[in-house]
Amino acid sequence: MEYLNAFLCGGILCAIGQILIDRTCLTPARILTGYVVSGVLLSALGLYEPLVQWGGAGATVPLTGFGHLLAGGVKKAVASDGWLGVLTGGLSAAAGGITAAVVSGVVMALLFRPGDKR
Repeated sequence: MEYLNAFLCGGILCAIGQILIDRTCLTPARILTGYVVSGVLLSALGLYEPLVQWGGAGATVPLTGFGHLLAGGVKKAVASDGWLGVLTGGLSAAAGGITAAVVSGVVMALLFRPGDKR
């Protein structure tokens, strides 16, 4: 059942993004940014945690899950460090994922040389 819930949750989030791309004038970059911001807002309102409990990886892997991770890191850091945690909490919580993305990007840039196809 875990796999089905994850598939449904992630699929619904992806379908919403595809509908936004097809039916609105929003660029993909704005939609992706909106997903991160909506993850932060839903976490702040306490609405995203139940979705994470139900959808598992289907809720934590998409960009809304990244926003949820940032919000959780800020909340935890503010509780322990005060207002300084607003600046440090999100990056501390997401440091592993950010590092993996940067390292993967560097490795791909070294392996493949994109260029003009003319």
